[in-house]
Amino acid sequence: MYTILKMKNCLLLVSSFIFTTIFSQKIDNTVSLRNINSNAYFRIHYENDYFAAYDQYYTQGINLEWVNPILKSNPINIVLLKLPQSTLKYGLAFEHNGYTPTSIRSNSILYNDRPFAAVALLKSFSIATDTMHKSRLSAGLSLGVLGQAALGKEMQATIHGWIGDKQPLGWQYQIQNDLVVNYELNHEKLLLKYRNFFSLNTNLQLKAGTISDKVQAGFTFTLGKFNSPLVSTIHRNNGLQWYFYSQPLVNLVGYDATMQGGLFNRNLPYTKGANEVERWVVQNNFGAVFTYKKLYLEYHQTIISREFSEGTFHRWGGVKIGFYW
Repeated sequence: MYTILKMKNCLLLVSSFIFTTIFSQKIDNTVSLRNINSNAYFRIHYENDYFAAYDQYYTQGINLEWVNPILKSNPINIVLLKLPQSTLKYGLAFEHNGYTPTSIRSNSILYNDRPFAAVALLKSFSIATDTMHKSRLSAGLSLGVLGQAALGKEMQATIHGWIGDKQPLGWQYQIQNDLVVNYELNHEKLLLKYRNFFSLNTNLQLKAGTISDKVQAGFTFTLGKFNSPLVSTIHRNNGLQWYFYSQPLVNLVGYDATMQGGLFNRNLPYTKGANEVERWVVQNNFGAVFTYKKLYLEYHQTIISREFSEGTFHRWGGVKIGFYW
């Protein structure tokens, strides 16, 4: 019991540090639009629907990302698919995501709504870039927990305490503890480029495992002053780069454990049935990126169509801060 309490306190301490320092698997850290022109960097990703004046569904996401050549010796890398004759980066990421129904003021189950859910993951990933064929393949294996062990209730209650908001109710009905094992692939191909001012890429992503099974396809449009990583991986000088992007995507959803529950623990107070999950979901990610010398900054927003039959479209925003060397 002491060990469990100690682990909870450590996780809450890490979460507190993140928020006081800077203010599923939803956060995609490996796409080329978020490229950092270095083999060693650290980046913080933070998303919240507060940025779009909402407080429901996917309500918060945190991702701590570390890329370094020493991670080449990570034994998990053997299962990560890579492009032949490509330049490689290896990384680790910790991710925490929280989901709530449309109200956190009710102490009973809100039927016909999204269930409470929290996910904590540790992801090993690789990024393989083939400039000859102007393509990029990112692969990742995530291991973690879904349910109370992810401390979603504790994290939200702590944040509400900091800002003087009312304490959330209803977390006792969240998706129960379960194991998360998920594998993902993300392939990109450069279709069109005009100098260092405009580019158009394809995006194809596959996810399979116990938390998310889906196929995602779309495009990325980038406009501004930037060096495309799909053309050259040469580390140019760290001068100013800035650009805007739009990423329209279509998702074909097979399974979503944050709504339907995990695969192993079926002792669940409330979940969405398979017939309630929307199989076709469209979204658009758009934002702006600024890099200068050793600094990476990004602000973005996402608009997504309803993910279950009784739901509505949702919107959230996020900030990303990176430091590289």
